[in-house]
Amino acid sequence: MAFSPDILHNYLGAQSSAEDPLLAEISRETFLKVQMPQMCSGHIQGIFLEMISRMVRPRRILEIGTFTGYATLCLAKGLADDGIIHTLDINEELEPLFSKYFQRSGMADKIKFIPGNALETIPQIEGNFDLVFIDADKVNYPHYFDLVIDRVNPGGYILSDNVLRDGKVLSENKDKDGLNMHHYNQKVATDPRVQTVIVPIRDGVSFARKL
Repeated sequence: MAFSPDILHNYLGAQSSAEDPLLAEISRETFLKVQMPQMCSGHIQGIFLEMISRMVRPRRILEIGTFTGYATLCLAKGLADDGIIHTLDINEELEPLFSKYFQRSGMADKIKFIPGNALETIPQIEGNFDLVFIDADKVNYPHYFDLVIDRVNPGGYILSDNVLRDGKVLSENKDKDGLNMHHYNQKVATDPRVQTVIVPIRDGVSFARKL
């Protein structure tokens, strides 16, 4: 049976737990004030990320791409009691927007925002990670993966967002975006250090479990 993505999205939202009111405020402000608001994770993906984090109970999370902090708070909900999430973004201008929500969440002491180019800031962070979420500039996904793979603890996860690129990876005549992401997906799928699967939630999330 064929159905439109919008109908499916609405059904999934209706049959999922209600959106956290604070997260709904982030989403609303993002769509009112920020360019490319569709980059915000949103209700369904947010719950999904929260559940993954709660299952893993990570002590250390690395998020590459903060945007307006929606996914940051979802991931932070699953942190161990002594856990911390390092979240990186090259755009410092959005910090006033998301920092107020971090404070209101009661989890600000578990969140460390690091501005700058992630290719430069990742090596400056000490220690390993239990969970990594890659959701920044897509062309650098392979570089981010290479920077973190040896720093993910065995049994930890690397999640990569937007790996379907609006279906561009499926096209026989892939454009540059589709081709770059297809190569990244192949890279992860053939890496012997991980077990991987792509889940078609929203624009596709790749799971890579460190062996």
